[in-house]
Amino acid sequence: MGYASKSPWLIHYDGSSCNGCDIEVLDSLMPLYDLERFGIINTGNPKHADIFLVTGSVNHQNINVVKHIYEQMMEPKVVVACGICACTGGVFRDCYNIIGGVDKAIPVDVYAPGCAVRPETIIDAVLKAVEILDEKAKRLAAGEDPATIGKPMPETPNAPVDERHAAAEATAKAAPAGSKADAGAKAAEGPEATGGPKAGEAKTEQPAAATKQTNE
Repeated sequence: MGYASKSPWLIHYDGSSCNGCDIEVLDSLMPLYDLERFGIINTGNPKHADIFLVTGSVNHQNINVVKHIYEQMMEPKVVVACGICACTGGVFRDCYNIIGGVDKAIPVDVYAPGCAVRPETIIDAVLKAVEILDEKAKRLAAGEDPATIGKPMPETPNAPVDERHAAAEATAKAAPAGSKADAGAKAAEGPEATGGPKAGEAKTEQPAAATKQTNE
């Protein structure tokens, strides 16, 4: 367990659910399931929270509230969508005022489906969120963007074109004309060095000579 996940605080927001998932969230915090044994505490202040737990779908009235709570949270932060309504919109997704799941408003890190979602599923999702919280804290400490979790790391870019051209010119000067090293240097310089078309220039071919057909 890393420094960021030693005692993560959780904030719960009900979007527009039937309150079935909300009761299960409260049940997971009670002594029977005791989510607090992992050091996780429920708070009402977004600026103190590390995990944003959302139940219910997103509609036109609460989408700005969801975004506002998310923006008030400090990095690193994790979002957990609890219940099928928070994941996809659930049985209400075809209603005229429903936009969809929580990911229509903010990025979601963990999905916990269920109708209603069970306390065991909520605990598993929150513990998964704690692992992601640690990973985001490491990336943030390394100066990277925590939002890149789950995405491939950017590859190291190749050497600039000017440097490659300079190396090719140095190789061409050192190699005798007509040698393999000279040909390789010209190939590295680009098609214009080998007599081919330049970048952005279409290659044109001479049309074949038309042959006159005669009927026998």
